[in-house]
Amino acid sequence: YLFRNILMQFNLWCLQFGQRAQMGMGGMPALNLNEMVVTQFFAVMDFIWLLVIPMLTMRLFAEEKKSGTIELLMTSPLRTIEVMLGKFFACFSLYGIIVSLTLIYFLILEVYGSPDWGPIFSGYLGYLFLGATFIAVGILASALTENQIVAVLLTFGMLLLFWLIDWSASFAGPTAAKILQYLSFIDHLEDFQRGVIDTKDVVFYLSFTFFCH
Repeated sequence: YLFRNILMQFNLWCLQFGQRAQMGMGGMPALNLNEMVVTQFFAVMDFIWLLVIPMLTMRLFAEEKKSGTIELLMTSPLRTIEVMLGKFFACFSLYGIIVSLTLIYFLILEVYGSPDWGPIFSGYLGYLFLGATFIAVGILASALTENQIVAVLLTFGMLLLFWLIDWSASFAGPTAAKILQYLSFIDHLEDFQRGVIDTKDVVFYLSFTFFCH
């Protein structure tokens, strides 16, 4: 639905500029499909994962604690890290499937236009790193409580904090501003969405994911 609205808006712009050109009101400017469709779709997806992932992770440990099976799980032959990694990869696999399903929109876009696939693929790679980090934060929040609602709110609150942290950079000094911008989830994701794969961004997501475990 959201992708359709974005695409319809792009078509409307093309129609309006075409009509202006026919009426002698100026030539049609170059419309970049990636900037006007792909970038907007990615911006919507950013917010969707902020809402969806807390709900995917809320039961991972909170439900175990509430049902009393956490003791059985912790006394099993599996080590704690193995239990955490098992839950992490199970949730990450589900997330990966959901993300991959959205590729169908860009395949449809390929039929009607010629998008630049470089930023699209790098953007999806960025979503895999972002998802891993979000899931790690969700697992941490779920492990801190036995209430699923609390786990959702705690996860959402922590993710929102690191989502908006770069906004406060404008009120801080130069050194503090750089630190705040570096801690922003979205600041690192924007490089991927522009088609830039920077080791700095990869290291940030992997380090944050490891720290939460």
